[in-house]
Amino acid sequence: MRILALVAARGGSKRLPEKNLRVLGGKPLIVWSIDAAKGNGDICDILVSTDDEAIAKIAQSASALVPWLRPPALATDTASSVDVCLHALDWYEREHGVVDGLLLLQPTSPFRRRETVLRGFELFRAHQYRAVIGVSPAAAHPLWCFRVEGETMRPFVDGGGLHLRSQDLPPAYAVNGAFYLIAPAELRKRRSFCSDDTLPLVIDRPEECIDIDTAWDWRMAEAALTSLQP
Repeated sequence: MRILALVAARGGSKRLPEKNLRVLGGKPLIVWSIDAAKGNGDICDILVSTDDEAIAKIAQSASALVPWLRPPALATDTASSVDVCLHALDWYEREHGVVDGLLLLQPTSPFRRRETVLRGFELFRAHQYRAVIGVSPAAAHPLWCFRVEGETMRPFVDGGGLHLRSQDLPPAYAVNGAFYLIAPAELRKRRSFCSDDTLPLVIDRPEECIDIDTAWDWRMAEAALTSLQP
């Protein structure tokens, strides 16, 4: 296979300023995702899409490909991740030839393991390049969730499930942000990583599912890092 790994790292972050540059465990956050893609023979390049010069320099020093700064229109709060991916994918295939898959590694998931990436690749290959998305057990089961309408609680799922014991609830999974892999043709056609035939890459290790977006998430990542150290 020929897979392009893409790390999309915008400079602006309102809830956790400059999060992609923050040092976690001795290295900037973005480098964790770059390192997770290294040493994989199926990955033809690790491309970083960013609008920030400081992020670009760090990514280049970590041996990632940073051929340009992302256009301003793709660096806003409203820019979609799919548009960012297609911009990078179109450029890469135009300059370096077609690829079999696009692997999106969000820098906010620092603890994904190389072994997890390999499992995702195995699924992708074994199922004729069907899309693969990382999921993990849902923190709050949907049968125990509610809508708040005015001063009233309504079950989020019709019928609810508070009458069920936790051990009797059917397994529920949530997208964790750690792994997205799709064939270029599918991404261009669907403009989404998810469809009815998307394959789940189940990730059970809780630290791999940490998605850093707030100061609280950062503290959770630091605590996880401490627990992972020998």
